[in-house]
Amino acid sequence: MAETKLSLKLLIDKKAKKVLFAEAGKEFVDFLFYLLSLPAGTIISLLKSDNMVGCIGNLYDSLENLNEAYLQPNEHKNLLLKPYTPVVVPLLLPDTSKDREEKQLYGCSNHPYIYVTDHRNNSCPQCKHPMSNKVTFVSSNSHKQGSASEGGVVKGLATYMVKDDLSVTPMSMISGISLLNNCNVKDFSALEERMVEFSIDEGLEMLKASLHSNTALTDVFIVKKEVKEVKIDE
Repeated sequence: MAETKLSLKLLIDKKAKKVLFAEAGKEFVDFLFYLLSLPAGTIISLLKSDNMVGCIGNLYDSLENLNEAYLQPNEHKNLLLKPYTPVVVPLLLPDTSKDREEKQLYGCSNHPYIYVTDHRNNSCPQCKHPMSNKVTFVSSNSHKQGSASEGGVVKGLATYMVKDDLSVTPMSMISGISLLNNCNVKDFSALEERMVEFSIDEGLEMLKASLHSNTALTDVFIVKKEVKEVKIDE
């Protein structure tokens, strides 16, 4: 499967070496809003604990390395390390669900619509009958398949302005002028429009930057690019 790439138009202040905003479509904005749905375990597994700010990565490593003998019965590490998320993974992030063991669910034949369990033959809380009937889990996104809905979060009819701090608003001439005034831009010759590609690598960098920076676009498309272009003398 070919790597998915999006195109973004950036407005850059060359003197300040800063991205003022990105002119983006539905796919990029959906990706940004999707970040809000990621559980902490998924974020750490995507970024790796050594790239995390703070010490929450140590909690992830501790549980990952903890012997199963110390865990409560019927508990499984992956419930926390690779938690289920009901939102469809966008193409700009790796699908961590492939590493997660999907559990079979079971129901009680006497009370099929009340109780479910992920361990076959557990006793029904109401009648104590063994719960052995297989139950099929239906994702909240299943009803959208084949429908007229385009999916995602926002509509694709509009173009969106994404500021350096990832604030998102519908694109308009007034909002663009207002942003330039707020950024105290006076030398318009220092402004540059630049088309850039946004793929899975930039997606992971954007996730990381969103957790600790108020200049995420600049960090990903200017600072990171300058670091990559630095040549180390051998």
